[in-house]
Amino acid sequence: MDQEKYAIIDIGSNTIRLVIYTRDKSGRFTESENVKAVARLRNYLNQDNVMEQDGIDILVKTLKSFQEVTRHHQLKEIQCVATAAVRQAENQDDIMAAVEKETDFTIRILSEFEEANYGYLAVVNSTPFASGITVDIGGGSTELTYFNDRQLIFFYSFPFGALSLKQQFIEGDIPTKGELRELRSFLKEQFNQLEWLANKRLPLIGIGGSARNMAQVHQEHVEYPLSGVHQYMMSRNDVEEINDLLKSLDFSELQRLEGLSKDRADIIIPAVEVFHYLMELIDTKEFALSRKGLRDGFFYEETTKDFDLAVFPNVVEESFHELAIDYDINLTHAFHVTNSAMLISKKLEEIGLLSLEELDTKRLKLSSALYNLGSYIDSESSHQHTFYLLGNRTIDGLLHKERIIVALMASFKNKEVFKRNVNLYEDWFNKDELSKFSLLGAVIKLSYSLNATKRDIVENIELEEKDDKLVFSVQCREDWEPEQYQVEKQKKHLEKQLKKTIDFNFYK
Repeated sequence: MDQEKYAIIDIGSNTIRLVIYTRDKSGRFTESENVKAVARLRNYLNQDNVMEQDGIDILVKTLKSFQEVTRHHQLKEIQCVATAAVRQAENQDDIMAAVEKETDFTIRILSEFEEANYGYLAVVNSTPFASGITVDIGGGSTELTYFNDRQLIFFYSFPFGALSLKQQFIEGDIPTKGELRELRSFLKEQFNQLEWLANKRLPLIGIGGSARNMAQVHQEHVEYPLSGVHQYMMSRNDVEEINDLLKSLDFSELQRLEGLSKDRADIIIPAVEVFHYLMELIDTKEFALSRKGLRDGFFYEETTKDFDLAVFPNVVEESFHELAIDYDINLTHAFHVTNSAMLISKKLEEIGLLSLEELDTKRLKLSSALYNLGSYIDSESSHQHTFYLLGNRTIDGLLHKERIIVALMASFKNKEVFKRNVNLYEDWFNKDELSKFSLLGAVIKLSYSLNATKRDIVENIELEEKDDKLVFSVQCREDWEPEQYQVEKQKKHLEKQLKKTIDFNFYK
């Protein structure tokens, strides 16, 4: 059966990229091919903003090479969009005509608003941030947006990017101190024009290749234990540290720096200067990286236009449904495990043995629904697979730290396995947090045992504290013997956490 495919060609000022999306078994489109060419079209805009013939030739040649790929995949739906370099060109009609004549593609030039809006859509649909400032620094333009309560409030597109800043202010491969002073003065003058930026104290969310490279360099620098950069967080001190590191290296060292693409070595410093100054202006300590950007925002809009749903109601719920389909999660079973986990947790809270904040409740619900997900791979070592899958898979709407918390709780087997799993991340959490995650993991494991046969027989759970013993009364609508057997086997993990003896009484 032929797979449904969809392609976007993004003609930027620095790079041109072809991305092919393939519809998977969950019904969503996921990236299956990603081809990039460094064309630096911005360099071919002359003083009159006319793109020289050499630049048009490079564009056509690159698109012809992409054409070989799109024809091979027999793609019917191909969107070809262009941003600042073509948008700013006075001879854009000539560029579009040359492309149409020589290739299969027709260029659509995105307006400044469209480019900014697609970046915003990508962020609100793939990260947990309800409010923030996005910055998408390309080769020839920089788009900023301010969104609040997941709605776009303001946007602005500056006609400069990492490549044009390099051209304007830096003569050699790396900037001199004087050139950096001039660049910073220019950025201050430009960004200070936007009254809606100053002192917002919201996360700055970076989009695009330069932001991604900065995050990758930082991950290498700190020997980060997780893979993937989407939703990676850096502090203002982290950004300053990377800025200082980049400026301390000569050009050959920059080209060899782990995490930095060689073709960005000469433009990374201007880009990081932009991030650094914006954090100062916004007065924020948080920088987040969104690997999803313009192409993803464009894609969200295109694929949801029939439903008028460009902004997803809940990012984590969308991610859960994807996981449920990918790993054949039994949703009815997951619902009943979650329900039992919530009942037990609330009863423990009522007698003062547990304190649940709103975030704890969200973690508990998601971890319960994903418990034992690793059995999809192998039931015998399902806990190990659960931790690995959740810890190493990008989950839109969950920052890296949250992802590890969910992985720890959803993979809970016993205290010893929990300690082994948390080993690489121990400095991320304090002792009280780890105790709570371990306790909630034990609650989830017990709740899973209460639906051991997946018959969904538990109707209610009550709890009494008698002397130094906890007595759970579990109302069931059918015979409970298999569940009782599993509960008696597994209750010891919760007993160890609470340091109390636990009894279970089952009744109809």
